[in-house]
Amino acid sequence: MDIYTQYVYEKKWIKTSQKDALRIIEEEMPETDAQSTLSYILAEIKKSKMVTLGGCRFKSTI
Repeated sequence: MDIYTQYVYEKKWIKTSQKDALRIIEEEMPETDAQSTLSYILAEIKKSKMVTLGGCRFKSTI
């Protein structure tokens, strides 16, 4: 599954690897477990939902 991210100040969605998604999660929410948060995000974007975490959005399709 593809992961696309967009920061709130950007207009373009960017294809992101899981490794980069983990880095983004660690930057946005350093007090959380990044791997568990990524698992939650992946589960939600599989349902065609968009997830916002701090200043970054995640979704599965453009």
